[in-house]
Amino acid sequence: MFNKQQSGAKTWKAPQAEQVLWGLNGWIQIRPFQPPRPKPVPRNNNSSSTISAHDIGIGEEEWERLQKALDWPSPDQEITQLDQSTSPVHSTFSIVGLKESYKVGEKISVTITARDHNKNLKRYGGDFFKAKLFNSKLLASVFGEVVDHCNGTYSVALLLPWEGQAQVYVRLEHSSEVVQILKKYRESSFPRSHYKGHFEGSGPNKTRIIEVVQCNLKWGADGSWSKGDCCCEYKDIKTGTVWQCEIPKKLSCDKLVRHSTGSLESPLNPFEKQLLTKTLTNVAITGDTQIINVLPNTTGIGTMERCRSGMTTPVPAGFYLKDVWNSFVCNTRQFSSAQMVNCLKNKIVYMMGDSTTRQWFEYLERNVPGIQRINLHTHHLGGPLMAVELKNSIIVHWRPHGVPLRFSNVLINDLHYISNDIDEIAGGPHAVVVFTIFAHRVFHPITFYVHEVAKIRQSVVALLSRAPETTVIIKSGNTAGLKDIFQSDWYAMQLNTVMQEMFRDINGVIYFDVWQMTSCHYLRENIHPGPVVIANEVNILLSYICPS
Repeated sequence: MFNKQQSGAKTWKAPQAEQVLWGLNGWIQIRPFQPPRPKPVPRNNNSSSTISAHDIGIGEEEWERLQKALDWPSPDQEITQLDQSTSPVHSTFSIVGLKESYKVGEKISVTITARDHNKNLKRYGGDFFKAKLFNSKLLASVFGEVVDHCNGTYSVALLLPWEGQAQVYVRLEHSSEVVQILKKYRESSFPRSHYKGHFEGSGPNKTRIIEVVQCNLKWGADGSWSKGDCCCEYKDIKTGTVWQCEIPKKLSCDKLVRHSTGSLESPLNPFEKQLLTKTLTNVAITGDTQIINVLPNTTGIGTMERCRSGMTTPVPAGFYLKDVWNSFVCNTRQFSSAQMVNCLKNKIVYMMGDSTTRQWFEYLERNVPGIQRINLHTHHLGGPLMAVELKNSIIVHWRPHGVPLRFSNVLINDLHYISNDIDEIAGGPHAVVVFTIFAHRVFHPITFYVHEVAKIRQSVVALLSRAPETTVIIKSGNTAGLKDIFQSDWYAMQLNTVMQEMFRDINGVIYFDVWQMTSCHYLRENIHPGPVVIANEVNILLSYICPS
């Protein structure tokens, strides 16, 4: 999974569509969102901003376990010159003991050697490499996990899962020096991502006043951001999350109506910018280009076990062949339109998170016969969204998670924290809860992410306690198109680790890891995968909802 250390639907207009519709136990509950009343807070706060395990909402033992899981090798010296960093030009890979032919199910071993710009072997680990095996003509690929030996060398064991030919591909996503920069700024108080709050209210002579100010997350006693006349403070009662906006000049704090994304701000100094230049980031390294010949094998590989909760994700988790994902986790299948209807019959599917789960909503909307989107009078991208198929009682929801969120111009009342929404679901055998929360959290400290996942976990445990037959599915984060200080895959990979670790012992939860699927596909990596990847993901999703 990552570097591992060795040891076209019709529209139906619904009444009262400005309020969010949630289907519970066969009827529709109209539940307006009432945010807590905001209050102005003073600009200066002399309290300590140290974040403890108690502040995060977990025990000391779990926090130590998480820190160990997130640990990443670092340089053994301070790097002050570019030529001391890992070079994608001089780093190489080689296939160990390459044979004339192999059989399906065998593995090959690949060694990666990291060198600096002076061709010197690196003495320490921490480089972020990605590796895969592929065949462009067969539309086939499989992911390989990179093992860090912490001495400048790395190894990859690549499974040969298809008959035919294959080639190895390795790229340096980030040098170990860059990873340390990413880690430093992830935990700093520097606000790499800015947001806007849109305040609206009545003015003199029946005019309408609109003011747009900067907003951001408050995390820690001092907060991680303050600017101008600070601040209107909005604290979610259940999660404890605090959102801050500059105080508008004319309007009061309770006139916050809309939220939108703001600018990105880089904290990098000139030397750090050199290390993160595009010519050194996400670059394929040279190595053995020999064709690997793979012969058929009468002994099958894979599994026929039904898809269920509690299953671990092996490496590899599956492979693409002719653009179809063949899972090694469980017995997945390709669903026809009629089979989709039969699977989702009498189901209410609650999808929560970001635009990557919205892609799933849109796929079902396009492919489930007879399903129609309800006009909730919301933005087609920002949501919330809802589609129904009346004949078979299918209801599918999607809504974005709460701030921080880099969406454009959405109603602040439509942004709910996932844990709060899960608390409002009755659950049962007809209910499917699907959520993801990764892409918009890479801009903020990992301690905040742990805090948020702890709240979600608490709500999921309560849901499964009152309704154990509810299907709960967590979608992991995707690999992304951007590889910079803002949205590096290293950030997303670490968040995936947190989510997996924190839900590891929670019975009844399905962790759907799409990381390998988005990392090894032949399409250019994108935070929004192409239709082929989405189709395969949704088929696996349905395989969990309706296991064969």
